[in-house]
Amino acid sequence: MSSVGKVAVLMGGLSAERDVSLRSGVAVLAALQRQNIDAHGVDVGHDIVSVLLDGRFDCAFIALHGRRGEDGVIQGVLETLNIPYTGSGVLGSALSMDKIRSKQVWQAAGLPTPAFAVLNDDSDWSAVVDELGLPLAVKPVHEGSSLGATCVQQQEGLEPAWRSAVEFDAAVMAEPWIIGEEYTVGILDGEALPVIRLETPREFYDYEAKYNADDTRYHCPSGLPAADEQQFQALALSAFTALGAKGWGRIDFMLDKKNEPWLLENNTVPGLTDHSLVPMAARAAGIDFDELILRILAATAGLGSAEEVAHGC
Repeated sequence: MSSVGKVAVLMGGLSAERDVSLRSGVAVLAALQRQNIDAHGVDVGHDIVSVLLDGRFDCAFIALHGRRGEDGVIQGVLETLNIPYTGSGVLGSALSMDKIRSKQVWQAAGLPTPAFAVLNDDSDWSAVVDELGLPLAVKPVHEGSSLGATCVQQQEGLEPAWRSAVEFDAAVMAEPWIIGEEYTVGILDGEALPVIRLETPREFYDYEAKYNADDTRYHCPSGLPAADEQQFQALALSAFTALGAKGWGRIDFMLDKKNEPWLLENNTVPGLTDHSLVPMAARAAGIDFDELILRILAATAGLGSAEEVAHGC
């Protein structure tokens, strides 16, 4: 019998990424139950405190994406209830979810990330273009899965892109659009997983390409020289650690035409769907999906190793 006790798999939630979170949560729940873990799916709503208390859960596997799931809010609830949980804590989650604060931390640590500007209804669009150039990426500060993100090619498109992004979040930013290849590095138990190179026929790796499209291509091995792969894995670990993140996650970055890396964001609860990247990288490292889920759970405070979680101790 498992030593972990009763596990709440937190999924769904109230963010714009609810549908993806439900898919991740269902996959996590099935993986835990296949390993005889006493796991129960919990669709998170405003009554989550009473649900957790009434359920007498021993720990929580967070499969929530977006706000209230990755931004430190649910982590704070679980801290208050003294329920151990997977992934990053309150600070690491909050910093990682806020793209501006992430970039400020990385800049302070001397890590490469594009310059940026905060956009609002008083922005001087011409001045933004003069400062950052074109093309630009315009995106909500506190959203994931590329929701509300736009590639702006001309100054005339900047204000409409801001208006589109502000529908998702009052805080909106712009940064130079890095022309090059997109990569991602999964983090598990303090180690970097194999690098994945992303390729899509779409303008960029947007929500549709991430979760629905069948023509998105994932290259793992990435095709990078071994020395470059190791360099970018080390960069990802540095970026992850600088934000106070822990347990597991995923760092996204671009490689420009000069083969220089540019950090984009840290995902503290990456997707766990059939299109998701961390499970793909884990498979390349010889870790199947069930083992990955068990290792994420085992990293939760006080739960012991994956073997102990699965078989008791």
